[in-house]
Amino acid sequence: MSDLNAVFSALGDDTRRAILLGLMEGEQPLSQVAHPFEMSQTAVTRHVRVLEDAGLVRVEKRGRVRHCSLVAAPMSDAVSWLEAYRPFWQGRFEALARMIADEKSE
Repeated sequence: MSDLNAVFSALGDDTRRAILLGLMEGEQPLSQVAHPFEMSQTAVTRHVRVLEDAGLVRVEKRGRVRHCSLVAAPMSDAVSWLEAYRPFWQGRFEALARMIADEKSE
C-alpha cells in the first residue's frame, strides 16, 4: 500500500491534479507536461517531483529528455481508503433525504 499522506498531499494541489490528468493520455516529455501552465519549467518540475515522491508519476531520463508517465496504483489505494466511508455518507444522505421528504409532507 502506498503512503496515503503523500498521495493525498500531492492530490491536494490543482496544478498537480492537472498534470495527472494530462498524463492519462500517455507518457510525455517534461517540456510537454509544462506547456499548458503559466509557470516556469522549474516550477512544474517541482510539482512533478512531489507527484513522483508520492508514487503517482514515474520519471525516466532518456538522453537529455525526462519522460513522465502516470502510475495509477497509489490512487487506487486512496480510492479504497475512501470507499470505507461510503456507507457512512450514504446513510447521512439518506437521512437528509428522509428529513426533507418529511418536512415537505407536513
